[in-house]
Amino acid sequence: MSLVASAGVARVWVWVTAVVAFLGTVGLVLVAVLADLDTAGQAASVVGSVVTLVALLVSVVALFRGGGSAGGRRVRGGRGAVVAGGDITGSALGKDSKVTGPRTPSRRGSSRRDGDDVRAGRDGVAAGGDITDSALGEGSER
Repeated sequence: MSLVASAGVARVWVWVTAVVAFLGTVGLVLVAVLADLDTAGQAASVVGSVVTLVALLVSVVALFRGGGSAGGRRVRGGRGAVVAGGDITGSALGKDSKVTGPRTPSRRGSSRRDGDDVRAGRDGVAAGGDITDSALGEGSER
């Protein structure tokens, strides 16, 4: 799913949530006005419990789908792998790697695209963005 499509879906769910919340509020106010306060309190208690359970369900589903990551990018590496999910400038990544030269100025802007997974197998090297003036891998030097 593209970023634009997921933003459209998210916008629809925000509106659905707002409409349901508004209708629930109107319903509870009507119960409070047309019935007595005890009935309104019981209705609010039931609605609050249902909303809490739905929020818990949404949280668990988001947790298992990986929705907690900021851009939807997953970074995975096997044993001994060097993996970076974004842009890297002037760095040394890996066992016994080192930076020996002067600091490299950062570039403006990023080539990062959300949603691209970054994976490296055992003892592999992988990056999800631009690698500029960097040393990657075991014993490398910049």
